[in-house]
Amino acid sequence: MKIAALIPCYNHGKTVGTVTAQLTQRGLDVLLVNDGSKASTGEVLRQLAQTDGVDLVELPTNRGKGGAVIAGLRHLVKQGYSHAVQVDADGQHDLGKLDELIAMARRYPNDVISGRPIYGDDVPKGRLYGRYATHVSVWLETLSLQIQDSMCGFRVYPLAATCELVNQVKLGERMDFDIEILVRLYWKGLNVHQVPTPVHYPEDGISHFQGLRDNVRISWLHTRLIANMLPRAPKLLLRNIKRSSTAHWAEEKERGSVIGIKLLLWSYRTFGRKAFSMLLHPVIAFYFLADRKARQASRQYLAQLQQHLSAQKMTSCVPSSSYPHFYSFGQNMLDKLAGWHGDIGYEQLHFMEQTQACIDKDADKGRVIIGSHLGNLELCRAMSEQYTDRVINALVFTKHAENFNSVMRQVNPNSSLNLIQVTELGPEIAILLQQKLERGEWVVIVGDRTSITQHNRVVWQDFLGKPAPFPQGPFVLSALLKHPVYLMFGFSNKGRYEVFVEPFEEHPCLPRKDRQKVLEGMVSRYASRLEHFATRYPLQWFNFFDFWKINNEK
Repeated sequence: MKIAALIPCYNHGKTVGTVTAQLTQRGLDVLLVNDGSKASTGEVLRQLAQTDGVDLVELPTNRGKGGAVIAGLRHLVKQGYSHAVQVDADGQHDLGKLDELIAMARRYPNDVISGRPIYGDDVPKGRLYGRYATHVSVWLETLSLQIQDSMCGFRVYPLAATCELVNQVKLGERMDFDIEILVRLYWKGLNVHQVPTPVHYPEDGISHFQGLRDNVRISWLHTRLIANMLPRAPKLLLRNIKRSSTAHWAEEKERGSVIGIKLLLWSYRTFGRKAFSMLLHPVIAFYFLADRKARQASRQYLAQLQQHLSAQKMTSCVPSSSYPHFYSFGQNMLDKLAGWHGDIGYEQLHFMEQTQACIDKDADKGRVIIGSHLGNLELCRAMSEQYTDRVINALVFTKHAENFNSVMRQVNPNSSLNLIQVTELGPEIAILLQQKLERGEWVVIVGDRTSITQHNRVVWQDFLGKPAPFPQGPFVLSALLKHPVYLMFGFSNKGRYEVFVEPFEEHPCLPRKDRQKVLEGMVSRYASRLEHFATRYPLQWFNFFDFWKINNEK
């Protein structure tokens, strides 16, 4: 991949220099496009173009942001670049997210990678609320929720496919450009991956958005796109069905917006748990009917569990319908809300078997805790309430629970449970966790979901009577960190919150000799304990995908 940054500029002479410097410092070539700016900005751009790695295209008249970007894309493809990072000249975007954006582009070189804005208090409210009309229109135009925000000008384009599009179709060249090109690239078969990106609106910032004119232009764009979507509808629907059936669990879009989760929280606060439990039924019924893939996964799990219990001659309490399984998931989400709100305290936890002794042992030393998506791991938040001098760090996947985690941080910003959002386990994460462990902190990681980027690095172990792929990563990482490892499970049981913490590896190590055998032994013991608790709390299994195959398999 050969990547360059593309900055369309119209009279942003005061800020474009800083943006350009930040990009060149990161080793990127930069193409500036002077979109008919006034003389003072033109002079700034020409001076910047004297810098190594900075090029300039000048348009004689203002063509609009889209026109400037199109001119830049065509120039870059002629120069032999494979990808272009579009960056606004006004400095709104947090370029600290650039590495993440480019890493995503390297992972998906044929797709579009776009920022998804996270706004601060400085965002103009009219602009913020107005975007939601566009969001809904784009979802209709693509018959998909894949494009969460189509108006962010911070994105990576694959140049071959993008220039092919701009040469075939006359696109809008002003504020309608960002929306239209994303929708039409999606129609061409490109997927859109989005990276959360903080966006700032400086007090003295220059906006070229012309309220009435641009809103009319965008409204006319959506009318045209919806009309053009209709003949594409069967193909778009088939594409979404196919993608849903083959997607890795980590690529599944998180259900529920921040507003929706906040509404649930408000309902809980206002009406209490009993009333809220009743409100859960229509919500869960909707998802039960709408999510065919999750229904299939639930039925598969319940059938496998029933078969295993019968083979072991164990008493069965497995329901014939998967709806109770879905409803249990809804109750689990309610427990998370209650826990973060402070309504589940340490005194409500019931420590089972040897749990208390495990917690108290070497209490001032760091430890690794391996959990799962069986039960409610967030009960460790209530544990952190009692042990206020101990920080508990939980690794969570950015794409999978970002909205929920965002609301939880707002509900209880002072919690000593620290959520660390990651996309994969790499060396930089290991270094960060090692530092935390050496300070006596706890690190919590789940061991039951395979990586999207390293899906073949698994250990196959028997689970409920059938081989299933377990990730190597958590167990390799625990051996690298060289701190005692414990297992933790938390469950809701008839109004009680039952917590299990048990020793797993006092001195984790993967010796060079017999490394694979030792690793398989660790995973086998983990799978055995997961199976034990799954049979004990059968409806609190919350992996709603085919657990017994690697998710990219056909």
